[in-house]
Amino acid sequence: MNKYLIAWLCFQGAVMAHAAPPAPSKTERYERRCQSQAALRTVKPQGTMLWGTRRSWYTEKQTDERSSVLVSASLEPLRQADTGVAALRLEGGHLEASPATRGVVGTVLQGTDSQGRPVEVAICGAEPSPEDPGMVWYRIETWNAVAQEWENPCVALEQVPDPRALAVGGVWDASGARQDVPGRITFACENGAITKCIRWGYKPWESRDGQPLTDLHQACTRMARADYCGNGRSHTHRDTIIDMYDRLGVLARTVESSAEWNPALASFEAAWAPNGATCLARTRDGRALEAILEECPRRFRRSAELDLGEGDRCSVQRVGGGSEAALLRNQSYGGTPRSAASEPCGTAGPCEGAVSPARAPEATRPPHPAAG
Repeated sequence: MNKYLIAWLCFQGAVMAHAAPPAPSKTERYERRCQSQAALRTVKPQGTMLWGTRRSWYTEKQTDERSSVLVSASLEPLRQADTGVAALRLEGGHLEASPATRGVVGTVLQGTDSQGRPVEVAICGAEPSPEDPGMVWYRIETWNAVAQEWENPCVALEQVPDPRALAVGGVWDASGARQDVPGRITFACENGAITKCIRWGYKPWESRDGQPLTDLHQACTRMARADYCGNGRSHTHRDTIIDMYDRLGVLARTVESSAEWNPALASFEAAWAPNGATCLARTRDGRALEAILEECPRRFRRSAELDLGEGDRCSVQRVGGGSEAALLRNQSYGGTPRSAASEPCGTAGPCEGAVSPARAPEATRPPHPAAG
């Protein structure tokens, strides 16, 4: 009988050793927000992130790249706020409290993860952007129910070890599609494609020649991640350099060589619309075009070479056409450079002055050309 009692006690001890920490009371939980109690974890995610957030609180668990611990937040009702703050609203690239005499720091919002589960998010700091006074960087924390503590949900990388977030209108789902949802915003972290595209010049709350940049920003998020099929799956690697140019002239094609970019070594990759690529010349990560045709067989087809102008040509097009819907195009290293026939390189190495696809840290680079 004793051996069964001992076995039972050992089993209970093992269960308790792996049990989650006891949940604090609601009051205690809010008192612990914005105290930087949890160490910021640095990870090296595969591919390019959309939200720039952690995929899961379970560090050992393999998680799909389309997962996130935080995808959106509701501006009302507020879960917790300083005395006098009744509501928050999004004004362009920043949040404002109501009444306007109050600040947003300390506010706790109701958020949602990619599985639709509720998660609380606290605003711990607000830092106006030096480049754009109308844009504010927020330091945020979300409640980690696994560790029972507040943590920064943004993924920290070597170049941006203490990432912040922007408040952006709209909600992105697992497929990478964006929808306007009244009263809901996205906290887009620094290392994600949503924020990268804003920093590259595609601010969705602004307009160019009377045309909103919302669709152009969305096309950029597809392009940054090489999401050809428009299904949320990336086909690139972190810190891959790309050159982009758009229909509205926000960014123009880079034609001069620099330490960061050599157009003689680049070639056209794809044209982009808000729902993915409209035509492809090749893939960014080097996989065969047949792999993309298999991934989304009803989306693309092989065709006669289509000339888009300025030397950009593609041989895989959207079924039913749609190339005219492209808002954005890009070049990257790989494939056959346009100048290869007229300016051949020696077999011993790249042309004189050529730059390697391995680039300097992203924090030291100008915004264009940019890292995907």
